[in-house]
Amino acid sequence: MSNDLTMEQDEILRLDHLSINFGGLKAVDDLSFSIKDKEIFGLIGPNGAGKTTVFNCITQFYRPNEGSSVLFRTKSGEVEQLVGQPVHNIIRKGLVRTFQNVELIEELPIIDNVLIGAHIDFKSSGLAQALRLPSARREEAEMREKAMEVLEFMGIKELAGELVGGQPYGVRKKVEMARTLMCEPKLIILDEPAAGLNDIETQQLAESIYQVRDKYNCTILLVEHDMRLVMSICDRICAISFGKYLACGTPSEMQNDPKVQEAYLGEKETAQ
Repeated sequence: MSNDLTMEQDEILRLDHLSINFGGLKAVDDLSFSIKDKEIFGLIGPNGAGKTTVFNCITQFYRPNEGSSVLFRTKSGEVEQLVGQPVHNIIRKGLVRTFQNVELIEELPIIDNVLIGAHIDFKSSGLAQALRLPSARREEAEMREKAMEVLEFMGIKELAGELVGGQPYGVRKKVEMARTLMCEPKLIILDEPAAGLNDIETQQLAESIYQVRDKYNCTILLVEHDMRLVMSICDRICAISFGKYLACGTPSEMQNDPKVQEAYLGEKETAQ
């Protein structure tokens, strides 16, 4: 792991020589790319390319191999090396993620699921909250007001008191995004956000991603198999295959890149 914490002024995330092995399988192999502030950046590749593994290495769910570097510009503007940091510290830096499978507590109302995202910002002690001291009650009221504002932004404020269990999949996706926004993120990692959505919901998702980026001044990194969504909203895209870097560029550049075409479509047969 490099001790160099140098990043370009407009960069928010930089991966250098990221690698990880699972037994004899090299899931990510010497991968490097960087993401600019306020950018919508896509990570694409065929099934099994290592995309989710890259996400897990960034957030330290997986510890990458020695020599790997993940630099992140935090909420405070400082550049930090994420490799080796405890997983629970990553969210405090302003880097949060969603998962392929929506992870919500079905027995709780939507508002309470969203409030879970603010747990890192609560300053009252556990004892103060348990005793319902005035300071704890004031803080909870402020957080609930903030959560209602986020739910209104996501268009589901009227469902705040409803249980998550039984809600349509599209609503559950919005609840997960709302919970993410409670953390006031600098970078949101979206792992297949359009999975399970119909065409109308996918279009609404695209509009929501733009709105989240603009209102909350954050950067978006997404993995997504829906190429129409990726090509329509991403500023730049990085393609990988078998954990290796293929190409990086604008959507039009990626569509015309022979290496990307081969990875997705297979090698073209030579004319006989």
